[in-house]
Amino acid sequence: MSVLISGSIAIDHVKTQRASQENLLGGSASYAAIAASFFSPVGIVAVVGHDFPDEHLEVFKARGINLDGIEFSGGETFRWSGEYMEDMNDRETLSVALNVLESWQPSVADSQKTATTVNLLANSHPLNQHAVIDQLGAGPGFTIADTMDLWIQISRHELESLLKRIDLLVLNDSEARLMMDTPNVVSAGHRLREMGPKYVIIKKGEHGAMLFGENEFFACPAFPLHDVFDPTGAGDSFIGGFAGYLASLGKKGYNFADLKSGIARGTILASFTCESFSTHSLHDLTPAAFEERLKTFRQYCEFA
Repeated sequence: MSVLISGSIAIDHVKTQRASQENLLGGSASYAAIAASFFSPVGIVAVVGHDFPDEHLEVFKARGINLDGIEFSGGETFRWSGEYMEDMNDRETLSVALNVLESWQPSVADSQKTATTVNLLANSHPLNQHAVIDQLGAGPGFTIADTMDLWIQISRHELESLLKRIDLLVLNDSEARLMMDTPNVVSAGHRLREMGPKYVIIKKGEHGAMLFGENEFFACPAFPLHDVFDPTGAGDSFIGGFAGYLASLGKKGYNFADLKSGIARGTILASFTCESFSTHSLHDLTPAAFEERLKTFRQYCEFA
């Protein structure tokens, strides 16, 4: 049982109030794939340029990720530069260069089609997300799509049609409000579900996430960190870990309890992501360290 993750691979330059670093591994598919690989085999569909560092490819290979769906283009890799303020919730994008991503058309490799049980459409243009679904056909048992405010604003029609083809939509609270034109996140979650997906997850950053189902609701806090080093990619790690956990269950259909457990595990992987630049904290994360934090999280959340 494996996860197919399509989306962006990037080279990032990140600056915080304490440090900065260039040529970091970034992109929605990168974070999600590395997080998912903690639980399940993973395939990745993306594009990189001639300037993509070999050391970043080695990160994927070390996690056993199937790279047959990566296109190696002659142009330059998608690049993003951003700076975080003292309040890590406040981030400024300094520059974006789409480069090879601008005209990319995803192509799922044959080796990835038959193995996929969870299809994670990480944040990318809705037309690319549609294209991946078209290529997989009826193969995956569960399809998840992430989105962002840009697509809500410029590709609303394509996004709305996508909602009818997926099992779960994930987006953050401001995006949910924007899409449903309401200040009430709970109302937005229920109304988004009515547009097609069986489930909706609304991410709330340091305040956790909410899961909406038919007559079912679950709220999960974020893991409380004493120090946040770099939150870039935390949301992608969250949904990647969530998808990888579902695939690890070894079944094609998932109930609400399965999704709740997946959210908890995605939350833990997101917390580790925040403790370093890029995906560095995930590279050497051991099952023992993960389970210890998950155990602590359970203690934090239980009550009589």
